[in-house]
Amino acid sequence: MSKTMPLAIGPAVTPAELLAALQPPPPDGPLAGTSWDVIVVGGGHNGLTAAAYLARSGRRVLVLERRDRLGGAATLEELWPGYVISPCAYLAGLFHQQVIDDLGLRSHGLEIVMGDPTYFAPFEDGHSFTAWMDPARTAESIRTFAPQDVEGHLAREALFDRIRDALRPVGDRDLWLDHAPTRDEIEGRLGGDEEMLSTMFTDSQIDHLRRYYTDERMVTAYAGQGIIGTNASPFDPGTASIDFHHASGRQEGQPGEWGFVMGGVGAVSHALHRAAVEAGAVVAVKHPVARIIPTEGVELADGGMVHAPLIIANADPAVTCRLLGSDAPSDFVTAVGAVPRESATVKATFALSALPDFGQPHATMAQVEIARSAEALHESYLAARRGEVSDELWCELYFQTPYDPSIAPPGCHVLSAFCQYVPFTWADGRSWDERRSEVGNRVIASIERFAPGFGDLIEHVHIDGPPDLEERVGLTGGHIFHGSCLPAHMWDRRLPYRTGAPGVYLCGAGTHPGGSVIGANGRNAARVVMTDTSSDPVGRG
Repeated sequence: MSKTMPLAIGPAVTPAELLAALQPPPPDGPLAGTSWDVIVVGGGHNGLTAAAYLARSGRRVLVLERRDRLGGAATLEELWPGYVISPCAYLAGLFHQQVIDDLGLRSHGLEIVMGDPTYFAPFEDGHSFTAWMDPARTAESIRTFAPQDVEGHLAREALFDRIRDALRPVGDRDLWLDHAPTRDEIEGRLGGDEEMLSTMFTDSQIDHLRRYYTDERMVTAYAGQGIIGTNASPFDPGTASIDFHHASGRQEGQPGEWGFVMGGVGAVSHALHRAAVEAGAVVAVKHPVARIIPTEGVELADGGMVHAPLIIANADPAVTCRLLGSDAPSDFVTAVGAVPRESATVKATFALSALPDFGQPHATMAQVEIARSAEALHESYLAARRGEVSDELWCELYFQTPYDPSIAPPGCHVLSAFCQYVPFTWADGRSWDERRSEVGNRVIASIERFAPGFGDLIEHVHIDGPPDLEERVGLTGGHIFHGSCLPAHMWDRRLPYRTGAPGVYLCGAGTHPGGSVIGANGRNAARVVMTDTSSDPVGRG
């Protein structure tokens, strides 16, 4: 099978059908006063995953979503006529194969196309680096400008393969499944190998990269992989683990690779919704929850009460604490408060009249990295910490339309740009509404440096800063992973599925195995609920 062909093919679903399906009609009959076995608070992809597993186990499950659409950060919006946009999550690479297979998501329309080439980084001297699924082609790209680094690159790829095979082997020994492992368990799996241990726990991304590359252009190419969604400098200890986390997937039998979800990332939530409803779950949008009452149920914002002995919160952990109020256990409140969750990321989405020219015809088929140097990234981080923004930003660019033209009008294109660093609060006291255009212009200038004329191709642009993601999607601090994914907050240091409040659980990105479109968080939480209630109908929470 060609690696650029769809690897998970289900029934064709048009973008218009996806948009409509993510805004389901109201359930039959009133919800207030009714009783369920489990209520899932939040219709993000992990909440829908938990609902599907629990409904398949025979529980009566209700999902309540405050917004007018499902999916949380993995959703779709028609920002401009004819353009179907993934406004937050935009790619899939860590979605757990166990979830795809268990819930039969291919039969519910999930289709993922793996990108090839996988990676493209242009440099200021006119050279560029391209990574392909074929290692020989990648090596040839490096050989054209940094031949001395071919072996180092292969060694770094082999390191990630060894760590992935040790921690995430295919099957039920995958440490992402079920309980969150301790550091001792991880070290045992890694067999005391210092190279693997330092990558997982202590190395900064820059120290890690300079161990394998002598040419600073290769360091520049990969520096940003250590800061994805992370409010830290690539020189900070532990950032190398961020790179591995995002390369640790085994989605559709392609270790470490990422792909485009046909129709947009909201198609993941669509497939999960279909699986949950087929299993018997009921899903209601535009039903904000005002309060979680352990062992009793939830109070809706309109004052109605929906009863259930078990609650699973897909909401951000800080939001869950607020919903519990005085019923939140002190240990849980302390654990939630200890996780940094102020974001430094901005999401820019562009509608384009044509694809930009980065000097290589294959560039826009790949993930495009825009960066000047490791030191420039660090200075940008320091500027954001001061409440400012640097002249140019690190940008990671994804063009979905070369793989999936259905999401834009004929001949037009969609670009998702994930960028850092920006402040949550501006030092000059101005609001994000007042600074939004300026940030957008700096993103455009950063891209224009490597793709002259890019600005002339822009038909529409939409900018979401951290406060926008907090307000619209419910991500406290705008943090896309519900909190830091640095080593101090991963594995068994992630928030537990059991909150400590009777019958109340977490299933979102703040739990193990962490952030991104994974689904394993929801699957694991559902299994904990099933275990706890096999003999105790209320559960330990």
